Amino acid sequence: MRIRLLATLLFTVMIAARAEAQFNVPDPAPGENFHVELGLMFWTPTPGIEIQTGGLASAGIPGVDFVREFGLADDTFMEFRSVLKAGRKHKFRISHVNFNYNETTTVQRDISFGGATFPILIPVTADLEWDMWRFGWEWDFVAGDRGVIGMITELKHSHVLADLSAPGLGTEATDVTAPILNLGVIARVYPHRNFAVTAEYTGFKLFGVVKTLADRFTDEDIEAKMQDFDIYGTVNFGRHVGAQFGYRSLTSEYSIDVDEGDLSMKGFYFGGLVRF
Repeated sequence: MRIRLLATLLFTVMIAARAEAQFNVPDPAPGENFHVELGLMFWTPTPGIEIQTGGLASAGIPGVDFVREFGLADDTFMEFRSVLKAGRKHKFRISHVNFNYNETTTVQRDISFGGATFPILIPVTADLEWDMWRFGWEWDFVAGDRGVIGMITELKHSHVLADLSAPGLGTEATDVTAPILNLGVIARVYPHRNFAVTAEYTGFKLFGVVKTLADRFTDEDIEAKMQDFDIYGTVNFGRHVGAQFGYRSLTSEYSIDVDEGDLSMKGFYFGGLVRF
């Protein structure tokens, strides 16, 4: 009796497994079925930019708040994103965005920047550029047809160039470059086969790695950190084309020799994707 019962149970399991193998055919969402993904986003962030240069912090002189002093307004910038998929679980990511502001205003207080002081009630022109590249590797340790959970290792290359100029006073500038190596996480779910919601964060710092590299290859004393949170939805019109909209918060702090900065960009964006 037990042998017949065991044989019946094994037969039932074999039939169920065969049926599951027959009907559970892999059916990845269109947004996961690609080798190369290229995206162009239009981001309208609210800026927050405060910079000190020339050792002014040690003298107790506050930094220049570019948004408050020069009325930097929200503007739209283009960001390029690309993903190269190597197998089911590995992705290489590259992105680039350049923030550029140019404003002239009559300053309402004496402003010290670099080695000069720009006195009250004179017209001062502020040129500011923040250029950032991201090079990353994503490992999706959970990679399903309807979602992924993964880890990100990313090198951010941040370049900040800022200068103030006024008639008769010349130009004072700061030009700093900071490499930042971060770890992060990413999760994506598909409420619908053609719609995905993704959240990713990079900002866990590999303590000492960047500083060690800086000490070895440069003469600068570099302390820098960056936190990047991005949440977005993607609508896929088939496998090859998609639209994306989201909110991103990017903050950065750096101290390089005698220069210090506290930067942020936060706001909504939208754009399009093509996949091959």
